[in-house]
Amino acid sequence: MTDSTRSELVAAARLVVVKVGTRVLTAADGLLDDRRIAALGRQIDAVLAGGRQVVLVSSGAVGAGMGRMGISRRPQELASLQAVAAIGQSCLVEAYERAFRGHGRHAAQVLLVADDLQDRARYLNIRNTLRALLDFGAVPVINENDTVSVEELRTSFGDNDRLAALVATLVGADLLVLLSDVDGLYDRHPDEPGAAILRHVPRIDAAIEALARDRPGGISKGGMASKITAARITTEAGGACIIASGRDDLVLERIFRGDPVGTAFAGSGQAMPAWKRWLAWSADARGTVQVDDGARRAVVAEGRSLLAAGVTGLDGEFAAGDVVALAGPDGGVFARGLVNYPAAELRRIAGARTDRIASLLGSVPYEEVVHRDNLAVVRRDASAGGG
Repeated sequence: MTDSTRSELVAAARLVVVKVGTRVLTAADGLLDDRRIAALGRQIDAVLAGGRQVVLVSSGAVGAGMGRMGISRRPQELASLQAVAAIGQSCLVEAYERAFRGHGRHAAQVLLVADDLQDRARYLNIRNTLRALLDFGAVPVINENDTVSVEELRTSFGDNDRLAALVATLVGADLLVLLSDVDGLYDRHPDEPGAAILRHVPRIDAAIEALARDRPGGISKGGMASKITAARITTEAGGACIIASGRDDLVLERIFRGDPVGTAFAGSGQAMPAWKRWLAWSADARGTVQVDDGARRAVVAEGRSLLAAGVTGLDGEFAAGDVVALAGPDGGVFARGLVNYPAAELRRIAGARTDRIASLLGSVPYEEVVHRDNLAVVRRDASAGGG
């Protein structure tokens, strides 16, 4: 990716997801920074005026609630944390409504938990609702529903960077913009002498992931590692991602003007179909199927189905039609898909050639364990040589 190709990519983006972090939206005392939110509203209005559609994923509810209640430290007890989030959420959406109303636009609050995107029917309903809101000209303001989200029950997204990436795959966004308190991804720790921002990342590999340097904070959960994960999800789905500083009150205008702001991550070049985007990142995997190197190569490099002969083991109990993860010999998950056999039957035919399935099970319901039409590769660098 070069500055010119980046400009072309940004210019072609018609549907954009913008994620704003807690440290961008709150002042040092934890209160919402109304001036910053007003500047964000003005910038989003300018993006919309350019003929684009914008979905906003916003952190800040816990920080806003702490500020409203005069609490200096993030609560550790779950009920207290969720209560603070409930108080802060109303502050957050009110602030956005004020910011957008001044430009003749309106905010539409959408609160999600992970279960909402794992269930196929709810996933489609949310997508349809978001599309209707965009058609109305409203700005969907999405946040995790912290008051009911419980990480131990798998209802939590973990952080809003991941939520933003899942929303980008949900709506089929061309571009995800992650606005944080950092200027982008540095080639070393930002405090080291000579540290420089990487303006373009053509491919996210182990070397890029190793550059993440998370730091503990008082009111924010996301760090650079979570942003690189979000960028990976978005780019593997075919979109692009930019990490930039939300403390620049002109950042969105500069991005859509084509300026080399922050760090840009190139998309895979081919948009993944909507059905496979759900399979790859939102669906709840009920188990894991381990495969040998040959099977992994066939799935990743050759676009083939998974056959029983390539299965070396499995974890979990699942039924036919459930979503399972596929893992290579190194344990790394490289794909997800709908399995044609329940776990009990798959254990019996694991490693067997297709012509032996009938003798093992009495019939051959399917030749494929996971058909390629119901399979999504999630790590395209997974090959015979590594995961």
